[in-house]
Amino acid sequence: MALGAIRACRDRGLSVPADVSVVGFDDSPLIAFTDPPLTTVRKPIGAMASAAVATLLEEINGIRSRHIELMFQPELVVRRSTGSGPLVNR
Repeated sequence: MALGAIRACRDRGLSVPADVSVVGFDDSPLIAFTDPPLTTVRKPIGAMASAAVATLLEEINGIRSRHIELMFQPELVVRRSTGSGPLVNR
């Protein structure tokens, strides 16, 4: 969706990031090669998968039987699709 937003901005004569900042979600190795390289929010997939497996094994082994809530810290991967934005006279 973020790449579509960049395309739509360009179609309207807007520059990314000079006029509009765009941020994507779910960082991908290929996203660094887009034009401009897309700033994204990266989920810690490895940590999430490990926690899911550990929790499932605890349930299977009868160690845990109640609902738990896990929180993970995402990472902002800053590339060139974000900037400070245009100055606006007030």
